Amino acid sequence: MNFCSIASGSSGNCIFAGTEHTSVLIDAGISGKKVVAGLKEIDRKPEELDAILITHEHSDHIRGLGVLARKYGIPVYCSAGTKHEMLSNHMLGTVDETLFHEVTPDQHFLIQDLDVLPFRVSHDAAEPVAYRLSHEEKSVAVATDLGYYDDYVVDHLQQLDAVLIESNHDINMLQVGRYPYYLKQRILGLKGHLSNDNAGRLVGEILHENMKGILLGHLSQENNLEDLALMTVTEEITLGDNPFKGTDFPIRIAGRDHPSEMIAV
Repeated sequence: MNFCSIASGSSGNCIFAGTEHTSVLIDAGISGKKVVAGLKEIDRKPEELDAILITHEHSDHIRGLGVLARKYGIPVYCSAGTKHEMLSNHMLGTVDETLFHEVTPDQHFLIQDLDVLPFRVSHDAAEPVAYRLSHEEKSVAVATDLGYYDDYVVDHLQQLDAVLIESNHDINMLQVGRYPYYLKQRILGLKGHLSNDNAGRLVGEILHENMKGILLGHLSQENNLEDLALMTVTEEITLGDNPFKGTDFPIRIAGRDHPSEMIAV
């Protein structure tokens, strides 16, 4: 399997995963033009995409979806709640509804030779999910936009070969920053976003000796810094109740506007 971030941040998210025979995107939260350009950078074409998996209906996850679905006829997979929100509120423009396939949390489905498992996350959207993707004995996952994690989330992230985890904000930067109070409370709430500290704790709970790569994604442009996120997560792993140090694994930031290094597992 191959796995990389095309773009990740509060301004837009788009992740690539694929096998020799199958290519999918998790979210299309940047413009269709930028998705195509990002695919070209990793030597892929939009015509080759077998599916776009949507986590939820917020614009930073679906901005380019309508254009891509219309132009290339790419099947779209999402929860029933997400589909209803996108279509009933005309978020995508005119799109052929037959392209949409509803997914159910904790029910596996296949896209070619890729096994996909959606699972629930806590976020202020209609029916948000994260995704775990497996091929043969290899698995990767994308888990962003979750206000908190629990044993259920941790269980779904066990024994991964690579993962993209949300590391949205530094709590202090958010608290002293210029966001209005209600927005700060939303981000810090149980249906908001994971802080750097909680991202580090979550990564510490899912680490194992064969982890090939960790990407920290969905960083806030206003309330985080790449070096700060990396330092905080690394420290949380080192200080946490696990046998590893943060420096034992390749941990990288998923860039806001450029593809990450391709992780081969």
